[in-house]
Amino acid sequence: MSKVVLKTENLGISFGGLKAVQELNLQICEGQLYGLVGPNGAGKTTVFNMITGVYKPTTGKYYLDGEDLTGKNQEAINHKGIARTFQNIRLFNNMTVIRNVMVGLHNQPEFKCGVFASMFRLPVHFKTEKAIRQRAKEILRIVGLAEERNTLSCNLPYGKQRKLEIARALATNPKLLCLDEPAAGMNPNETADLMEIIRRIRDEFNVTILLIEHDMKFVSGLCDEITVLNFGTVLAQGSPDVALNDPEVIKAYIGG
Repeated sequence: MSKVVLKTENLGISFGGLKAVQELNLQICEGQLYGLVGPNGAGKTTVFNMITGVYKPTTGKYYLDGEDLTGKNQEAINHKGIARTFQNIRLFNNMTVIRNVMVGLHNQPEFKCGVFASMFRLPVHFKTEKAIRQRAKEILRIVGLAEERNTLSCNLPYGKQRKLEIARALATNPKLLCLDEPAAGMNPNETADLMEIIRRIRDEFNVTILLIEHDMKFVSGLCDEITVLNFGTVLAQGSPDVALNDPEVIKAYIGG
């Protein structure tokens, strides 16, 4: 049986009298490409905000590799191995592409360099910087941005900014990578390219991926399993073919 990376138990959150998400039970195994889908307002991003520490759940618990992370802050959760992207791209616009990725790498234990060594530019400082830059190049190669590494991130076209945000999240060496609408605003060619990149990321980084997406063709062609939410509750779970053809799911999307 595959190792469970993320498990949620009756996870939920309320804002005043509004139950934004309730009784969410997920079990995502190592190496899975898992989709979280549903109409606007279904609670998908709220789920991301709970498991990445932006919001503290009001009910239930969640675990990463069996460790209870419920109630921990964003920094602690990231150090434990959960990284995410956002619906609205958040890059360091006046930094180069490679510098955006290097920022995420500086917190990794293998790239730590003491303050004294950095202040006085000791050989270990330059050795560490060289190793960080090399790792950043490898990550950019995976997402198809190696040629743009010295370009300011603000000068990248929209689709490549999306890829850079994924690269920066990867730099934190996550066990679980959460992608919030990664294909939003992309044309069909960019979307097809992104699907291949996400598969490559899963395989080469040995990372489990949870994604939110509205493009059902994207979800069906990429995800092993999905959960469909509507008004904060689970409508269906299973393979894309089964879940997306559930009568309740069809009703939620097209009315009835």
